Amino acid sequence: MLPELILEVGMEYRRLGSSDLQVSALCLGTMTFGEQNTEAEAHAQLDLAMEYGVNFIDTAEMYPVAPRAETVHRTEAYIGSWLKQQPRDKLVIATKIAGPARGFNWIRGTPRINRAHLTAAIDGSLRRLQTDYVDLYQIHWPDRYVPMFGATSYDVAQAREATPIAEQLQVLDELVQAGKVRHIGLSNETPWGVMEFVRYAEQLGLPKVVTIQNAYHLMNRTFEAGLVEVCHHTEVGLLAYSPLAFGWLTGKYLTDPQAQGRITLFPGFGQRYNKPNVPAASREYVRIAQEAGLSPAQMALAFARTRRFTSSVILGATTLAQLQENLKSVEVTLGAEVLERIETVHRLYPNPAP
Repeated sequence: MLPELILEVGMEYRRLGSSDLQVSALCLGTMTFGEQNTEAEAHAQLDLAMEYGVNFIDTAEMYPVAPRAETVHRTEAYIGSWLKQQPRDKLVIATKIAGPARGFNWIRGTPRINRAHLTAAIDGSLRRLQTDYVDLYQIHWPDRYVPMFGATSYDVAQAREATPIAEQLQVLDELVQAGKVRHIGLSNETPWGVMEFVRYAEQLGLPKVVTIQNAYHLMNRTFEAGLVEVCHHTEVGLLAYSPLAFGWLTGKYLTDPQAQGRITLFPGFGQRYNKPNVPAASREYVRIAQEAGLSPAQMALAFARTRRFTSSVILGATTLAQLQENLKSVEVTLGAEVLERIETVHRLYPNPAP
């Protein structure tokens, strides 16, 4: 069944996993703040999102993207300077701790998910966000090795020493008990990882993860293969990121391969989209939207939003016009014919950008 819904001022509000939080079906992603967007532009986006009923904001200590030592933490700081002027109890703020093995040695030397790093990371995030607590604290990617960000096969030879999951949960419990964190979540996780976090929480009486933030969009539906079943039985909600596939699902790269966007600005960061069937699949999905009289972006966002397992869709933009178009997708309902055509393309080009 769909997450519990409340409709207000055109926006859907859904229960966040098994938590007591009600969040907007669209969440404002912020990884452009501090790189592609100035502080003033960031605040304007936050204001516009609130006008459309968005109460859910997602960020991370490593943002903005693409990550650089010169800009790290700017995103949280920009949100913090805005947040101190807002009614804190009306907003759901989510942030993430960076994991290891990504080369970001400017974040606490070499980031890990252990006691010292979790404590330092949450204190730093709270300071930058200018708040006493975050509503959702997420592990950005696992402490252990897993294939992610375009890698698709598990290679046991790459397994490395990692902080035990039970130990990670014990520290997260301490953060909850201290009032710094209300709920916890995962990101870029696997079915095995979700099950282990849930199992240890039950066995040890520790906080249960309520969300998983993974890539999910028309060209990457790998979440459906194993994680949907796991999340259904464990009441873990999906926060779908990259719902526009770094801009490919808007169609802009079909008309101009050098169009401004993260694909062209940061070519090394979008490796999962450098796959042979991405342009062909993009072309087909854009055609479906246009022939149905829909904006390609709005069709893609509506698809992700209306999946039975989705708690919220994380959308981002660099301009207010883009953001407004994306926010209006909450008004779009996809008909049976459009959904059937989408499935036809999915069978022809299954998951071209996993």
